[in-house]
Amino acid sequence: MNKPDSTHFGFREVAQDDKARLVGEVFSSVARNYDVMNDLMSFGVHRLWKRHFVATSGVRSGDQVLDLAGGTGDIASLLHDRVGERGQVVIGDINNAMLRVGRDRLTDRGLVRGIDYCQLDAEALPFADGRFDCVTMAFGLRNVTRKERALAEIHRVLKPGGRALVLEFSSVRAPWLRPLYDFHSFSVLPRLGRIIAGDEASYRYLAESIRKHPDQAALKTMMETAGFARVDVRNLSAGIVAIHRGYRV
Repeated sequence: MNKPDSTHFGFREVAQDDKARLVGEVFSSVARNYDVMNDLMSFGVHRLWKRHFVATSGVRSGDQVLDLAGGTGDIASLLHDRVGERGQVVIGDINNAMLRVGRDRLTDRGLVRGIDYCQLDAEALPFADGRFDCVTMAFGLRNVTRKERALAEIHRVLKPGGRALVLEFSSVRAPWLRPLYDFHSFSVLPRLGRIIAGDEASYRYLAESIRKHPDQAALKTMMETAGFARVDVRNLSAGIVAIHRGYRV
């Protein structure tokens, strides 16, 4: 049980005011190897998860979309194809190093028009009420210190009828898969992080952060408490990840 002014950083208990700094250090360390990290964590399947996430997002031409924790630009590049010339994708991330990686990557691909970048804290979004048709967040919510504040802010900046979509590692549903997943997460992944990226600690934190993240039912309840209606959950890969969708009404 965490103390009132503390939270988890992986399996460690830390002061709430320290978590953002500690998470920032992790992502500054792994920014250049982030795709490698995701490939190691998911055996490359994260690319299929992200495509499915955007393909089922309901985003249409002309939509205004905020992609939180979107620093590397993976989700934004897929969203950009959907919003078209009349739409806009704003990439928001708390970590400057991640934003730089994403901006450079998308610029190199010629994706400039209709994409903006904003360094921000998901717990205090710098946008007016009702600004966006859709807010997406892929593999970022588990790193937020006060998730309930971030969800309330996402709800606030959505237009009535707008939707929030959260793609995140979740709780494995298949009992036979859990021991294999745990072995990969805690024995294989940190060692590969040390060998490939020279950073075992950051990769260990990322594996631990998944286990501390609310499971499917708990996150659904959190979204409903934040004001979202018609919240539904879709498990992918036996619950290794899940997509949560909710609407502002």
